Amino acid sequence: MIKAVLFDIDGTLLHTGGAGAVAWQRAFLELYEVEANIAEHTHAGMTDPEIAQIVFREVMHREGSAEERAEAIGCYLGHLADAVAESEGYYVIEGIEELLPRLIAEGILLGVVTGNIEAAAHIKLARGDLNRYFAFGGYGSDSRDRTELTKKALERGEAVSGHPLDPAETIGVGDTPRDVRACHGAGIRVVGVATGSYAVDELTDAGADWSIENVTMGFPV
Repeated sequence: MIKAVLFDIDGTLLHTGGAGAVAWQRAFLELYEVEANIAEHTHAGMTDPEIAQIVFREVMHREGSAEERAEAIGCYLGHLADAVAESEGYYVIEGIEELLPRLIAEGILLGVVTGNIEAAAHIKLARGDLNRYFAFGGYGSDSRDRTELTKKALERGEAVSGHPLDPAETIGVGDTPRDVRACHGAGIRVVGVATGSYAVDELTDAGADWSIENVTMGFPV
């Protein structure tokens, strides 16, 4: 029996229509007057702190200090709400709006595991009115390592539920091989959904315990 489910956000619950990339671009334009197209330098599943570091290295051609990266992330957050609100390509992925309340009604605890820093995660979820479903999470602001932030989510789930989450009764849901590796690294099984940049067979090859086109087709709960 599954008692807790941890969802990735981008590509799994929703698509922002590129709002995150727009916000990063606006941040580096404001701070340094440079164009930063993160799509040219990053891959799906990276954490926000990783993205900031990579943009400094590959666009600014230097590492950037911890203070500069923190400033860039803060500036990104300052632009993200507008970018999400303005995005014509934002949408909640098929089946999610039906699945989440069903799981809640069955007494299943829901959390998020995402490379977004916590504030960014809530901004993205808010437009789709999805924040209300998630009691806890692990975020890019906890660690740039997705396995570690997944472990942090499990710790927070324990605090919310009042008892440790049994790995055998907890699953993750994600759309990238990084999500698969992170969930396995944290000791839980994972559903790979082909609603992002990767196909079903690629998620299977990455080791997903279930690989499905979307959550309306064979979701294991």
